[in-house]
Amino acid sequence: MLRTVTAVLLPHVAPFELGVACEVFGIDRSDTGGPSFDFRVCALEPGPVSVKGGAFGLVVDHDLSATQDADLVVVPAYGTDPRPAPEPVLEALRAAHARGAWILSICSGAFALGEAGLLDGRACTTHWMHAAELARRFPDARVDPSVLYVDDDRVLTSAGTAAGIDAGLYLVRRELGAAAAATVARRMVVPPHRDGGQAQYVDTPLPCEADTLAPLLAWLVDHLDEEHTVPALAARALMSERTFARRFRAETGTTPAAWLTRQRLARAQELLERTDAGVDEIARVAGFGSAAVLRHHFARSLGTSPQAYRRTFACRDEAASDEDVA
Repeated sequence: MLRTVTAVLLPHVAPFELGVACEVFGIDRSDTGGPSFDFRVCALEPGPVSVKGGAFGLVVDHDLSATQDADLVVVPAYGTDPRPAPEPVLEALRAAHARGAWILSICSGAFALGEAGLLDGRACTTHWMHAAELARRFPDARVDPSVLYVDDDRVLTSAGTAAGIDAGLYLVRRELGAAAAATVARRMVVPPHRDGGQAQYVDTPLPCEADTLAPLLAWLVDHLDEEHTVPALAARALMSERTFARRFRAETGTTPAAWLTRQRLARAQELLERTDAGVDEIARVAGFGSAAVLRHHFARSLGTSPQAYRRTFACRDEAASDEDVA
């Protein structure tokens, strides 16, 4: 049962991520039938803790002994380039998990879990901008940058900022039931569960620069609505198919089919954000051919639907009708 929650603050703690932990676990919601937790905030030593951005500071009353009976230990994000956490903090995390407590990181808080060895052999995530660095520092961790949160044997890692809310609500739902999670979400005015993962937020570079294939790549971007085959592309590049395939991977890091799919997804995302065109038309212009194919690629690559993506990211005041984007 989830009763006692302790947030461990590291230098340059991110105030929003700390606020997420406070909002989910630090408010008594028993007056509306919700849960109430014994919520504490601690640090290596009692006293001031610096905040990311430096606009203000925090004063913490508890030391790491506050983690010793916690059912959940939360590590909020800290800094933009997380430095190694003090060994006593890492030992407190290891000890808490070893006795059966949950460990939750929000955004870059995952780096402290990695330093404690809690990510070794486990699936995990962090903000997509930190995912490559997390994987580099902790090669035994299975980092998935496409999801909002991952639960692997009571080690719960979440992506950036609001994904901490998703992870917190997941934990409330798992430990206390769906009704408790729904009550917390309703008071916070957020959905109890969000569709999709963080892949839909990733700003993935789409290179068109290459040593020899740059003209072809630029031409492809202007002709996404057409069908393309490797033989036809190789002929346009004045290469044999084998040479073309080898050169394409060397210069783009992927295959022609995968590169085209990602370019078409980017075009579809742009059209969903900036126009009111229906999904059938967007699928045609982006080169997917049909709305069904477009939906398939959105679900597989972005973890969401065109309709949900447009609701989240549309830049226009007028939204397309449900009939257009269903």
